[in-house]
Amino acid sequence: MGCCGCFGFSSSKKPRKWRRRDAGMGNHGSRELLLDEELEDVDDCSYNGDLTDTGHGDDGEIKSPTKRSEEIILYRTQHGLICREFPVKETHKLIRSEDENGNKMVNEYVREWKIGSGSYGKVVLYRSSVDGKHYAIKAFHKSHLLKLRVAPCETAMSDVLREVLIMKMLEHPNIVNLIEVIDDPTTDHFYMVLEYVEGKWVCDSTGPPSALEENKARKYLRDIVSGLMYLHAHNIVHGDIKPDNLLVTASGTVKIGDFSVSQVFEDDNDELRRSPGTPVFTAPECCLGLTYGGKAADTWAVGVTLYCMVLGKYPFLGDTLQDTYDKIVNNPLDLPDHMNPMLRSLIEGLLCKDPIERLTLEAVLEHPWFIGEEGPIPHYLCWCKRKKLQPQGSNGGIIDDQAHTNNTH
Repeated sequence: MGCCGCFGFSSSKKPRKWRRRDAGMGNHGSRELLLDEELEDVDDCSYNGDLTDTGHGDDGEIKSPTKRSEEIILYRTQHGLICREFPVKETHKLIRSEDENGNKMVNEYVREWKIGSGSYGKVVLYRSSVDGKHYAIKAFHKSHLLKLRVAPCETAMSDVLREVLIMKMLEHPNIVNLIEVIDDPTTDHFYMVLEYVEGKWVCDSTGPPSALEENKARKYLRDIVSGLMYLHAHNIVHGDIKPDNLLVTASGTVKIGDFSVSQVFEDDNDELRRSPGTPVFTAPECCLGLTYGGKAADTWAVGVTLYCMVLGKYPFLGDTLQDTYDKIVNNPLDLPDHMNPMLRSLIEGLLCKDPIERLTLEAVLEHPWFIGEEGPIPHYLCWCKRKKLQPQGSNGGIIDDQAHTNNTH
């Protein structure tokens, strides 16, 4: 990734005064835009993040790794490198009807109520007439997606299709599961049927989450790190880790959702130019308009999320986008004197401004505060690794304390 100076840090680890080229984002007077993805519809509370903000490279030319991600996913699909036991159901016939009570139906799914809406479409709660379970369905109009430009040669359809392709590859207890894709070529409608996660600890997407009790914050963090390590082990950068995209089940399990700005890599070279995530969760190296490592940026966002969980506020927030980025790059981290010393060291490690010195997720696993009284989290033995380890026809368990999540394809 280069030396510290490449990211604007001197050898003494002190960040230089922020001098960022305007990347077409402008100076926003409203702080609300700093708390969500730019131009995103803030009504979308649980399954938001449909708009990708495209940045500029050093040469001023808009760069996008979308095509590369799709090529990598296509290769993995063709070679059976998908990490799920059962493939996502693909349905190419759409029947829109009503049940006996006059409720709208999409195939087997009965509409109940709208959950939220984003820049690309809406999310609605449906109940399956087959199994009786609830599902969150993202609904899009393909004609609308094809009209929305996110780059000179790309439309919003590229972002949505990439999100679908990525979610088709994944299966993990701490990641929202994609159940079915409904795409009838004879209609303008396109649907993503998602596992419905009933809760979250964020109720207002225009402000920080309420502070959590320390043990609950630890429990949530353990789930977040488990899911994110699974993604990184499969060379996937989420790109927008934040409380709004971390859903909580009735049993208290956290699941990572919203892969609309995620990217896939062939190997450990996770260099990115575009920073499409939420401003207050953006890593310092992303604010400088340089290339950056996607995994380290995800880890910074985990640190901001942990800070929010335990303190109920954001670590760096200005009145404008430029002011927020200036604070992220230049301001020291402010933590209360009475904070648990172990928690303090973890937050300081995650929010280290130098990405080279920043704690890795592997280091977080071994941190005393993270381990707590529960002990180390069990290593998740994912499906693709299980296939390699098991004899044909074997149905072994999915958790193995000796296995590690850092297997790559």
